[in-house]
Amino acid sequence: MRDFARLLRYLGPYRKDLVIGALMVLVESAFEMVIPVIMADIIDVGVVNRDVPYILNKGVQMGVCALLALLTGLLYARFSARGAYGWGACIRQAEFEQVQQYAFSNLDRFETSSLVTRMTTDVTVLQNAVSGGLRPMVRGPVMLVLGVGLSLWLNAELALAFFVCIPILAVILLGIVRKIAPMYGRLQRSMDRLNNVVQEGLTAIRAVKAFVRGEYEEEKFETVNAELMATSQKTFHYAVLNLPAFQVTMYAASVLLMWFGGNMVLGGTLQVGDLTGVFSYVMQVMNSLMMIANVFLLLTRSLASAHRIEEVLDEKVALISPADGAATVPDGSVEFENVSFKYHAGAREYALSGVNLHIKAGQTVGILGGTGSAKTTLVQLIPRLYDVSEGAVRVGGRDVREYDLQALRNAVGIVLQKNVLFSGTVRENLQWGDPQADDETLWAACRAACADEFLERMPKGLDTDLGQGGVNVSGGQKQRLCIARTLLKHPKVLIFDDSTSAVDTATEGKIRAALAKLTDMTKIVIAQRVISVMDSDQIIILEDGKVHAVGTHESLLASDPIYQEIYKSQMKGGQSDGGPAA
Repeated sequence: MRDFARLLRYLGPYRKDLVIGALMVLVESAFEMVIPVIMADIIDVGVVNRDVPYILNKGVQMGVCALLALLTGLLYARFSARGAYGWGACIRQAEFEQVQQYAFSNLDRFETSSLVTRMTTDVTVLQNAVSGGLRPMVRGPVMLVLGVGLSLWLNAELALAFFVCIPILAVILLGIVRKIAPMYGRLQRSMDRLNNVVQEGLTAIRAVKAFVRGEYEEEKFETVNAELMATSQKTFHYAVLNLPAFQVTMYAASVLLMWFGGNMVLGGTLQVGDLTGVFSYVMQVMNSLMMIANVFLLLTRSLASAHRIEEVLDEKVALISPADGAATVPDGSVEFENVSFKYHAGAREYALSGVNLHIKAGQTVGILGGTGSAKTTLVQLIPRLYDVSEGAVRVGGRDVREYDLQALRNAVGIVLQKNVLFSGTVRENLQWGDPQADDETLWAACRAACADEFLERMPKGLDTDLGQGGVNVSGGQKQRLCIARTLLKHPKVLIFDDSTSAVDTATEGKIRAALAKLTDMTKIVIAQRVISVMDSDQIIILEDGKVHAVGTHESLLASDPIYQEIYKSQMKGGQSDGGPAA
């Protein structure tokens, strides 16, 4: 319940709407509770005395009460919808903003599909709890108190039935809630797994079709879909037990009231109008109890969702800017001083161990190493995507932890190993590097990245739509667009994380030549091909997370066995490993 209460702080301007909605329910309930009293007067006074004007007068009063109840009900619907869905929007906004602040280590704790579920389905559960639960949550207790009170006023003996029924129903409700409370958490986790399979299947749909694995994906989906169905059926199988239990109790109470009340009417100790009024209140009280039970069920489910949302909001951001962080990176020099790193504090082994490197501003540095040698991990420490476990990383002579994060990352441009383009046009994607860049600047960056070669063949040029995730361009074209986008940042340190793997060697040579002219920029190139780093000022060989050797192409070729082996395997017969063409 604490998680749900804490989320109420995001109501903001919509708090007023919910308060007004609750007041409308109170007024509506009051008008409805007056109607049985008027009905009792019509029977006991108007009908008995055959006073038609009295009956008509009371009938008008009943009609006015009904219309006012209808009006206040409509107003409640308007204000509660605004409050509930406005609250949901604020929670989703808060979740999204929190995720944007996450470091990579924070993101490692949540699956993407789970974050999507927490921002959509879980928030929807909370919205439904408020929009569907506010009315019965306010109306139920009001009708319960007023109904019991007015029944006692009409006839205290018959009203004793409430004090028998209410404990019975409370025990039933408690048993149901205790049974299904943990089930709702399992239900949401099943939804996570379903979303994960859907996301993977749609993201990799081209690979699925290429490998003719459609049936396999269908079986995976069928498994998680059946799991979600079974979990939902089991959960709601118990959740709906409250309805028959309440109906049995309600109808049993009604029969007993009719029996004892009828005998009292025959004995002359109770008037027919009073019996009718008490019976009406019985129905209303029983309905109010059912409303309260449904609210408890809604809250039980919403508590599971509230806890999942709070996990996202309470996640402590691993990397934050220091209070007085440096706002300027003076140059592109990079130093690693006794750096060791592991992804989790409890990990047994370090991904990087005892790394010492010195890269001068303006240098071009190549990084080679086998798969799993921690090349990507090394460069991710420079823009502080992760923090070192031991030692220090310095950029521009200052520890990266002393910089304002935005200033540091603006000074470090990184072309990721996994190329990411967004839905929209080429222009919109390139302007991530420089939102103010004009066409001339955009084309200059494209020429440097050799992206102009295919853009000029496209009818709309920079205004070509790339589709979702850049599906309308090839892998090599994606890489070149990502390079152009990063160049537009004009960073002091430019990192290529195996960013030309899908580009042919001739095009890669042109890109290297264009980059060589950028003398004011430190360039760090992770590559699989020796030809990509041969002309570097220094080449770093990584092996099992440690620096194996550092030197120029000539010195390493003369002295280092690992570099010699890589060179011979790729340059055998004097031909380079061309790799795939774009």
